[in-house]
Amino acid sequence: MTKQAYFAGGCFWCTESIFQRIRGVIKVIPGYMGGQTKNPNYTAVCNGNTGHTETIKVIYDHDAISYGKLLEIFFLTHDPTTLNRQGNDLGSQYRSAIFYNNSEEKNQIEDCIIRMEKENIFKNSILTEINSDGPFYEAEIEHQDYYNQNTEQPYCQFVISPKLKKLKSIFNQYTIS
Repeated sequence: MTKQAYFAGGCFWCTESIFQRIRGVIKVIPGYMGGQTKNPNYTAVCNGNTGHTETIKVIYDHDAISYGKLLEIFFLTHDPTTLNRQGNDLGSQYRSAIFYNNSEEKNQIEDCIIRMEKENIFKNSILTEINSDGPFYEAEIEHQDYYNQNTEQPYCQFVISPKLKKLKSIFNQYTIS
């Protein structure tokens, strides 16, 4: 059964490249959610004028991978304890957020956060926003499949490549070779 999930974990180039490598994920689309402006573009979002966060839409086969496992991958491949920041990427467009489709997903998100905090997975409290889904605006074509098309770009080499190595080491059984 095909389902959709929406994750914002900093730069969408990073989160897109991570989820593209997960077995059971059919497609990943970068875009924008959580703001008040209709049809935002990258420049407006980066200027902080729209309220949107860089988000990915993950289309996945629920029979191959669960929503709960996607949540775990999401939380463990970015820092959900920082406000409006991922590494050197600063601004509300880089905030950690999850947009749920229904109450079952919302409950799974809340349960996952409670479990991770009980297990002291992170040194600080998880600050990830939990929001109902809203309009998803697909990013411009130059932002789609960015890492795979720009692996030699310094940001890709110094930020994304290490995240992909971490992904492989933690979630090897869920990653595509």
